Amino acid sequence: MKKFKLIQETVTKRKGGKKQLERLLKTPATETQLSQIDDERYLAQMTRCVFNAGFHWRVISAKWDGFEEAFHGFDLGQLLTKSPEEWEAYIEDTRIIRNWQKIQTVFHNAAMLDEVAAEYGSFAKFFAEWPSSDQVGLMKYLHKNGSRLGGKTAQWFIRFSGKDGFVLSGDVITALIANGVDITDKASSQRDLKRIQEAFNEWQQQSGLPFTHLSQILSYSVGDNVPVEVLEGYQSSQTVTR
Repeated sequence: MKKFKLIQETVTKRKGGKKQLERLLKTPATETQLSQIDDERYLAQMTRCVFNAGFHWRVISAKWDGFEEAFHGFDLGQLLTKSPEEWEAYIEDTRIIRNWQKIQTVFHNAAMLDEVAAEYGSFAKFFAEWPSSDQVGLMKYLHKNGSRLGGKTAQWFIRFSGKDGFVLSGDVITALIANGVDITDKASSQRDLKRIQEAFNEWQQQSGLPFTHLSQILSYSVGDNVPVEVLEGYQSSQTVTR
């Protein structure tokens, strides 16, 4: 694999210098900060990521206040005690996107968070303590135990919750292959994910950078050179946990 220092130098020039690149690098939260976020904020972030899949993110952003109101601020107690009839009524609720399959994920993911909290004290504690060097394991857990939290949805949830981690966007996958990581262009098999985690772990040890920064720098190394201001606007619109 190429040394990460060389990749970083190329991207720094591409983005117009160190200060411009630093504006884009999202600083991950600390374990302490993550552990202090209320569990309903994690459910809110999960829900936003689930609904973003298949819709333009601006559509969800425009309706997000309605989501918060309709789902009682994502309070687990209120959501888990709703009757089946109350859940079915959401299909007529114009405050949200009326997609029944996705509406059901709110209940199922609330139940998952509640079960995790019963075992670990809070979902926040469980999530905060999971090592970033095993993000693939966390993704597998969310996919197995949550609803519609597979693939990139889990990755975006991890990113927008503030936890240190990578996102396997098309540009990141292209950059991984271009820089010597032996994976397919789908990057979805357990073999590929294992090699990706190993590559990020190695680059993290080389550079001392957070996994989030490694992932972002890789994404900026290929594809269209999107203006810094556009990228900043997208990042700030997605976080509901902090």
